[in-house]
Amino acid sequence: MPQGISDRFRAVMRPSAAALEPYDPAFSQVRINLSANENTYGMPVDVRAKVDEALREVATNRYPQPLSPDLRAELASWHGVDPSQVIVGNGGDELIFNLLLAFGGSGHVLVNCTPTFSVYRLYAELVETEVTDVDRDPVTYEADADALVRAAADASLVIVTSPNNPTGNLFPVEDTARLCEACPGVVLLDEAYMEFAPEGSSAEPLLAKYDNLVILHTLSKAYCLAGARIGYLLGCPDVMAAMAAVRQPYSVNVFSQAAALVAVRERKAFDPTIEKIVAERSRLVQGLGELAGRGVTVWPSAANFLLVRVPNAHQVRERLRDEYSILVRDFSSASGLTDCLRVTVGKPEENDAFLDALSRLIEEV
Repeated sequence: MPQGISDRFRAVMRPSAAALEPYDPAFSQVRINLSANENTYGMPVDVRAKVDEALREVATNRYPQPLSPDLRAELASWHGVDPSQVIVGNGGDELIFNLLLAFGGSGHVLVNCTPTFSVYRLYAELVETEVTDVDRDPVTYEADADALVRAAADASLVIVTSPNNPTGNLFPVEDTARLCEACPGVVLLDEAYMEFAPEGSSAEPLLAKYDNLVILHTLSKAYCLAGARIGYLLGCPDVMAAMAAVRQPYSVNVFSQAAALVAVRERKAFDPTIEKIVAERSRLVQGLGELAGRGVTVWPSAANFLLVRVPNAHQVRERLRDEYSILVRDFSSASGLTDCLRVTVGKPEENDAFLDALSRLIEEV
């Protein structure tokens, strides 16, 4: 756990920053880590060999290219857009922060669809942006598209995640179009987990029609580069130029650019693993469904994780960690997510170990 901020220094901090605490992902060294939505299979061996070769050739004595032009061009080719419609960042988090830095601030409003990724609100408040929350259905966690459209009319920025983290819901493409038409500012669709969703779920086809639509992708999840921190945005050149204006120079290091370029060029090699994760997701849903009579609820998901409600979730999470060396993410204290855990879909043996441990624990707590 990071050390807290003393009262002495909190008193001289920017007020919006002084209200924060150091980020703690609640990570523990465990045998099975199903807490961070990573690809637990790891990178295909032949792709890893090509990454290693690329890293050996990196010139460490030179600063990185600020806008990652080679990677930017490769991403543009992949998505069928011009390179001017792509910007690369140090993970999706940097891009979300920069989007709020460019389009947020005092007098600006972010529309947020809760429960969702907590970083949207955190970064908005850090740059003093007003946040309007539009709650999801408390039972299904589906987004209220009509309410979002109404709120978007007064917004500088709307953020919706599809599939949503931590609930796994997709946001319909037709509702994204409605948001773009209603919002005078920018609409961000965070599609960090889209590789695990059914074909046709992405809002990318709308980019040609709406110049206020921005789509976020990452190489951290499906493409095994969580440690390299590579995210990217697709959108109109004007928005990408605004992002370039506020970004920190050299934020994407030479090693990450080199590794990402290989992963993007070799992306088809990841398809078999993605298919395995989707198949395991279905099997894990089935296994959790068999525990329904013992108080377990699992929601459908289009991502590589599941939202699971279990009796005494916080205690179950601690015992999974301490007694079985299995780590999952605890959302039980979050608004609207009482007794909920988020479980990454892992390899078959990891999922089996989790199901077995959970079955034992819910008999005891």
